[in-house]
Amino acid sequence: MYRPRTYAKHGLLFVLTLIATTLAGGEWLFGRSILSKESPLTWEYFLRAMAFSVPFIGILLVHELGHLFASIHHRVKASLPYFIPGWLGFIGAPSIGTFGAVIQMKSLVSSRRKFFDIGVAGPLAGFILAIGVLIYGFTHLPEADFIYEIHPEYLDPDYDPEKQEGVMDLKLGYNLLFWILEQTLADPERMPNMSEVIHYPYLFAGYLALFFTALNLLPIGQLDGGHVIFGLFPKHHKAISLSAYTIFIFFAGLGVVSPFEDFSYLLIALPLYVGFVFICYSKSGLTMINKLMVALLIVALQYSLISFFPTLEGYSGWLFFAFLVGRVLGIQHPAVVDNRPLSPTQKIVGWVAILLFVFCFIPQPFIID
Repeated sequence: MYRPRTYAKHGLLFVLTLIATTLAGGEWLFGRSILSKESPLTWEYFLRAMAFSVPFIGILLVHELGHLFASIHHRVKASLPYFIPGWLGFIGAPSIGTFGAVIQMKSLVSSRRKFFDIGVAGPLAGFILAIGVLIYGFTHLPEADFIYEIHPEYLDPDYDPEKQEGVMDLKLGYNLLFWILEQTLADPERMPNMSEVIHYPYLFAGYLALFFTALNLLPIGQLDGGHVIFGLFPKHHKAISLSAYTIFIFFAGLGVVSPFEDFSYLLIALPLYVGFVFICYSKSGLTMINKLMVALLIVALQYSLISFFPTLEGYSGWLFFAFLVGRVLGIQHPAVVDNRPLSPTQKIVGWVAILLFVFCFIPQPFIID
């Protein structure tokens, strides 16, 4: 089906991504860069770090294979998964070792049912493996003093993390599913707090898998969740997608501009931010004047809310993804020739996917102090 050169190219990208995520996993696991003098790169270091990279990349692979096998089943031409390595340790920046994986559709999908099956297959396949990884992680937690191997400074009775300068504190946010699994499976005496989960490879890999699952299941445009919504509610996809995208970008930008900032700063920041939101609606299908009106309305409402609730805060980390979706991918869905409704089984699967999104979505996934 594919040429040997194609297998070689995709295989090389996969291996490079596995290496990159292993290097990144070592940094999270050991709490320091592999380039530092305290943690020279050894086989032991590399093999232990694979406790993160193998389940994480495995979940991404199964997700993309779900899309690929559904495409093959429906005789839709698609590429092998493209894995994108992204280790940033050589510049001292934290990363998870990859920017994700994608497959490229090489022929038109003419059926609403095919769009649905191809879109939903990936998240469901990856989610099943992610649950297995998380169950294993929660039921095989190391002893409570494991954290002292990574942070021996915690043994110092005078240690105060709030007084440490130049130290990045990364805390993971909760989602419903992670919280439920923690409460039902984990030993409370061994369960780390959410700022230490990054040192537990199976929990961190599973957490990231839930994060990417929710990201893909956002009911917007041509994301996997957008295909699900198009399958279930084709006549209302445009309204649902536009509404979901507006809520998403509204939450993401809460606190970006605040009336409590210096006036000279706001004089520059407000127009720039309005322009950014306007650009985010580039592929929304709205007219130019409506895009501008929506952008102004969103910024005005955000600004007003912060005036009354100064501590209110969204998650600015979502803004880059909102830009990619709105400016690059678009929030509309292509029309199809075959618009037959989904089968009863497909409808059930569609509602299951919506529930998965609700249980996996993390409003503030990575909180950095």
